[in-house]
Amino acid sequence: MSDNDVNATIKEICSLLAEIKDETLIFDFFGCLFTKAELKDFSNRWNLVKELDAGTTQREIAKKFSMSLCNITRGSREMKKEDSAFTKVLSILKKREKADQ
Repeated sequence: MSDNDVNATIKEICSLLAEIKDETLIFDFFGCLFTKAELKDFSNRWNLVKELDAGTTQREIAKKFSMSLCNITRGSREMKKEDSAFTKVLSILKKREKADQ
C-alpha cells in the first residue's frame, strides 16, 4: 500500500469521525479497529502530549507511561512546530475544560 493510499484511507476515517456526534460509537469503533495494546499506545501518546504541555519532564513521562524517550522526543518536536496539530487540539481541550468549570 502506497503512502498516498494510506493517507487517503486515514482522511476517509477522519472525515467519518468528524461527522459522528456519538462518543460511544467512536469509542466502540476504536475498540473494533485497534487491539488493546494499540489502544494503550494511542492513549499513552495523547497523555504524553498533555504531560509535555503541563511541563512534565520527558524522563518523568517515560517512567509514568513506560515509554521510550524517542517517542516522547518526537511528541515534543511535533508540539514545537509552528502550526502544530497537537497545540491546536490541546487548545480545544483547554477551552472545553474551562467551559466545564
